[in-house]
Amino acid sequence: METAILIVLAVFVVIAIWFVMVYNGLIRLRVRTDEAWSDIDVQLKRRYDLIPNLVNTVKGYASHESGVFERVTEARSRAMSAGTAAEKGAAENALSGTLKTLFAVAESYPELKANSNFLELQRELSDTENKIQAARRFYNGNVRDLNTKIQVFPDSIVAGMLRIEKREFFEIEEVAQKETPKVEF
Repeated sequence: METAILIVLAVFVVIAIWFVMVYNGLIRLRVRTDEAWSDIDVQLKRRYDLIPNLVNTVKGYASHESGVFERVTEARSRAMSAGTAAEKGAAENALSGTLKTLFAVAESYPELKANSNFLELQRELSDTENKIQAARRFYNGNVRDLNTKIQVFPDSIVAGMLRIEKREFFEIEEVAQKETPKVEF
């Protein structure tokens, strides 16, 4: 009888230790994913802060392009107010499109392209875009790990009990995507 009780207690202890390890692993992944999302937010805020300065610089040279400036401002506002990763990704893609238009306008003004303030803002925005891409990769890697852990048996049982849900990946396009040059003779 004593042996049976010890075996039951040993099984219970093993299950409890396993549960604690799975629980801690899930919580660790959830915290890392939240931290990675915070990194994206920091870089996006930096981007949002640069955009008005960029618009104002271009506006000084191309004041008659008001439609472009309004679209950039509206896209920035929508991106800032987006909630989920999917909404944020869609809003960021729209913002990237309007920034491409803004840079296309800037190409028409050689004196603007030579302006040191504009060049510095363009460099900072490019640097920020690179940091956003790095933060996005880090976040998506953490989301992949968390989503995998949530779906793998028997960890999925613990995740279900804790109501830990899958996260969405964050997908955005780069502002300055490279296109294949067209050669015409």
